[in-house]
Amino acid sequence: MKKRFVAFLLTIMTVTSLTACGNSADTAAANEGGSSSICYEPSVCYDATSYDAYDYAYEMNGFIAEGGEYDENFNTEEYLSIKESGFVLVADNPLSTFSADVDTGSYCNLRRYISSRYDLDEISGSIRTEEIINYFDYEVNDDSDVFGLQYEVGNCPWNEDHKLLIMTFQANTEETITNKGNNFVFLVDSSGSMSSADKLELAVKSFKLLAESLGENDRVSIVTYSGDSRLLLEGSNDYDEICKALDQISAGGGTNGSGGIRAAYDCANENFIEGGNNRVIIASDGDMNLGITSTGGLTDLITEEKESGVFLTVLGFGSGNYSDANMESIADAGNGNYYYIDTINEAKRVLVDKLKQTTVTVAKDVKFQAEFNPAVVYSYRQIGYENRVMSASDFNDDKKDGGEVGAGQQVTIAYEIELVGSQEGGIDLKYQDTEIVEGFENEICTVAVRYKEPDADESTKLTYVVENNEDIDAVHSEDFNFVAGIIEASMIMRGSEYVGTATLDSAYILANSGIKDDNYRLEFCNLLVMLGANE
Repeated sequence: MKKRFVAFLLTIMTVTSLTACGNSADTAAANEGGSSSICYEPSVCYDATSYDAYDYAYEMNGFIAEGGEYDENFNTEEYLSIKESGFVLVADNPLSTFSADVDTGSYCNLRRYISSRYDLDEISGSIRTEEIINYFDYEVNDDSDVFGLQYEVGNCPWNEDHKLLIMTFQANTEETITNKGNNFVFLVDSSGSMSSADKLELAVKSFKLLAESLGENDRVSIVTYSGDSRLLLEGSNDYDEICKALDQISAGGGTNGSGGIRAAYDCANENFIEGGNNRVIIASDGDMNLGITSTGGLTDLITEEKESGVFLTVLGFGSGNYSDANMESIADAGNGNYYYIDTINEAKRVLVDKLKQTTVTVAKDVKFQAEFNPAVVYSYRQIGYENRVMSASDFNDDKKDGGEVGAGQQVTIAYEIELVGSQEGGIDLKYQDTEIVEGFENEICTVAVRYKEPDADESTKLTYVVENNEDIDAVHSEDFNFVAGIIEASMIMRGSEYVGTATLDSAYILANSGIKDDNYRLEFCNLLVMLGANE
């Protein structure tokens, strides 16, 4: 497979160099502007509506199976690299600052990989622990403020010298835009790479599920993109009309994602509902080869478009050439959230069962900042959120983006902590010892949450005190054990240097003890068994 991948890259490089050598202005325009032609050489052009840019490389390298289908074993999936967070001395850096992340794409993509028996080494960068944790629901009994908090401190299962702190924040606002309505633009990738049943076919079925839940004040527009973008439907809430438009979509041609994004935002702005919920919902495999194709260029485009007040939901589909990197980055840049749809059941969960959470933003630019008490905590390690880390000064800067949280949505955060006096090999310092401040000796940290109302430019700050509530004789809650099981499994799959005594078996035991009556949790435990855990 490695040899074939190198051959593929060489072909792409050759294609690029041949195109660059052309003297024709039409050649440059075709490749850069997303017109109806794709040119690989000055004199070799193909109709973008019927020929995908990857076809050339696949044909040149023999990756076409019988019947004209791509070889399913040829994998060009793309994931961003993630560097795991290490321990931080509280004396050096007491503040842990990061933006909210309620995406769940990583878990569903992982589920697809495990179920398909793929080699997990290929997607280690896709395993974002916080997205796996945040896929599941946890008990929060605090409704005293905009964000409720439930937390627990207990022994760290994989390191007996450490503690594990798990906090779940929940957006208590359940309000929906009942009077003004929803302005949804379905942006459907209809390029040649979307031709398989787990892509376009599943995307169409998913959008039909959402269309069934429309109210009288809701409107749907449909935009497609391949070599160019097309407006198939504008401002309708007629279910039959929406379904008819969706059924017209067929896959073929290149992928001018940037052109489609511009067209979708233009449509959303044309039909903008003041005080309503205005949102583009993109369905794609993330593979873009016309117009703006780089992740950086796409995020710049989305960052510019989001200033209109239109929010974004990103739905990922398919395998083989799937670009998790593009899909996650686009969502992060566009006041949006990212979900991966691997089955029609997952589509129902995201677009029907959790419609308020996934499409109605109640708090934007949400940021967290934990200040650890140096008298209690010697060091800490945040688990997950590696690509959400911010500088301490960004927390109070309203120009710095945070994450978006939907109605009733939860954000779960975990830290592995080392208490003062428990560490080995500590450095004895004469002047840096911190005396316990009376009244704070049981406080682990204070967590501040900063957020903006959906239509506001200035943020509001809330603070919560987290105490060491550990009861030595108490049994950990089912939620605590389940999250700990996820963390152990994630560390094993990512090859973490902090894995300690964790094994797939211990991860399964922890998670299994926290199943409750939740079929989604049961499914996670079954995935661990498929990986090799003993029941």
